[in-house]
Amino acid sequence: MSAGTARLEDGPLRVVVVDDNAVIRMGLRSLLDGVDELEVVGEAGDGDEAVRVVRDVVPDVVLLDVRMPRRDGVQVAAEIRAWSKVLMLTYSDAPDVVRAAVGAGASGYLVHGQFDGPELVRTVQAVAAGSFVLSPVAATVMREAWSEPAPVQEVGRPDVGLSAREREVMELIAQGRTNGEIARECFLSEKTVKNHVNHIFAKLGVRTRAEAVALWLGGALGPARVGT
Repeated sequence: MSAGTARLEDGPLRVVVVDDNAVIRMGLRSLLDGVDELEVVGEAGDGDEAVRVVRDVVPDVVLLDVRMPRRDGVQVAAEIRAWSKVLMLTYSDAPDVVRAAVGAGASGYLVHGQFDGPELVRTVQAVAAGSFVLSPVAATVMREAWSEPAPVQEVGRPDVGLSAREREVMELIAQGRTNGEIARECFLSEKTVKNHVNHIFAKLGVRTRAEAVALWLGGALGPARVGT
């Protein structure tokens, strides 16, 4: 049973669309409203309005643009992450923007033009279910940004103390795989994968998938975040 189908028993996933371009908002609303498992319950055209709408309706997932009037998407994500899952949906694939969004608590990052409608729906459902999803473009630019030496010292992957299996699992987590998908790919039980994930989090000193991926890809971690 898919995450979306499971949720439909209690009602569709509730989504808010935030973008300063009314045409993009209309297109996203049209696409998502055509899916039984999803319901658009609000939209906003700037950062301040986005915070107000999310506070009022408390959706499951917020589709959030980066560059907006009054308050940008990164600032908004940092404020609303305690109420809703945040999926950045933007034209920017700049490494510093991707890193800032993840550091602000975004649970996913997609770049316009690099995904289709079904993929967007699957990503919304995955983020709502607690997964962390980076589009291939976003994952690539983050890896490239942090593979270069820093001015004083090289930024190394924080895999000290992880076993070979744990590094393999962490690499799959960074690719946005769920525990079930990791279990199938590594020929493990989901319980074993969950144990590996818990050990990885403990060794890296993180609490969530988003924090683990940010650290794994080289980003500096901020305060501990709410959620899983």
